[in-house]
Formats: sequence, C-alpha cells, structure tokens
Amino acid sequence: MADLAAEGVHDPDRMPFSVPWSDLPPRERARSVVQHHWLRLGNWTPDDWALNLTVFEHGRIVGQQSIAARDFATLREVDTGSWIGLRHQGRGIGTEMRAAVLHLAFAGLGAAEATSAAFADNPSSYRVSGKLGYEPDGIQRLSVRGRPTVMRRLRLSRARWEEQRQEANVSIEGLSACLPLLGLPGEPDELPDGTTA
Repeated sequence: MADLAAEGVHDPDRMPFSVPWSDLPPRERARSVVQHHWLRLGNWTPDDWALNLTVFEHGRIVGQQSIAARDFATLREVDTGSWIGLRHQGRGIGTEMRAAVLHLAFAGLGAAEATSAAFADNPSSYRVSGKLGYEPDGIQRLSVRGRPTVMRRLRLSRARWEEQRQEANVSIEGLSACLPLLGLPGEPDELPDGTTA
C-alpha cells in the first residue's frame, strides 16, 4: 500500500484530500500511509473507529477503501473515503470498491445512512457517489493548500441504497466476532439484519 501511494494517487495540480498527505515526497508519502494505518488501529474504540481496507485486483494492490463511524450503535451512520493508485484509475474500480463497502455497512452492520464527500473539482469521485445513489447533503468550505475549497457532502439512506444497489458479488465472512469492536452486540453467527454469516 505504501509503495502504491509513493507512485502517486492523483495529478499534482489537484488536491482531492482535505489533508494534503499526497503532496509529500514519495518516500514520506509511503511512510505516512503506514503511520495513518497504525494510528487508526491504535486509536480504535467501539464508539470511534475507522477501518482501512486494502483493495486488490488480480492479486495486486490497487487502492484503499475506508469506512468509519462515531457512536455507530446509536447513530447507525458510517462515512466512506478512498483512494486508488494513479495507474489503476478510470477502470470502474472506485465504484466497485465503494459498492462493496456499502454492502458491509448496510447488509452487514445494519447502517441507516452512509456519508461521503468530494471536492468540487473532483468530478470522478462525485460520479461514483451518484452512480451508487448518494444525494447532495450540503457543502463545507475548507482551506486546502492555503486556498479556500468547497467540499460537496453526500448522503445515502438505507432505503435509497436498497433501491439503487448494484448486484455485486460480495460476501461477508467472520463479521459476528467483530461486532463488539464496532459498538454492536455480537450474536454468534448472526448479522444485524437477522441473516446468518
């Protein structure tokens, strides 16, 4: 994952992230990916968690898909984010990986809503969200690289996901043992939607 990030994840003229970690020189960028991974794991609590998932295509790492939540047991809301190595972009991988993590959120964890966001100058990310049924949820103004930038927030309800969901070949295994780590009661071999693992 670190090596893939070092190769680049976007055109240097753009910045798709609110924290410009990808501006770092390749070696430091690689180290920051590793540090971020361990920071997320080290700070994990059932009330505030973030899971960074590695995405593979034909056995090769192509990107990262994250899912995170605060007070998930109460709010039933997750936030998603992702990046794909520059050489793997433009082939539909982003849509597939987001669809897979939404399946985990809604079918596996019983989420009520999922949120995401994209900068106004990042149409490809916005298109992925649109394909999967997300709807506009306002804007947020941020300072990135010392300039004002507009982040477009997006929201996907469980009902809309069920209407729009793509038939993806996704299976979830071993989730019931992890539910307490996500702030949910764990019933042996039972998922939050009542199905069995």
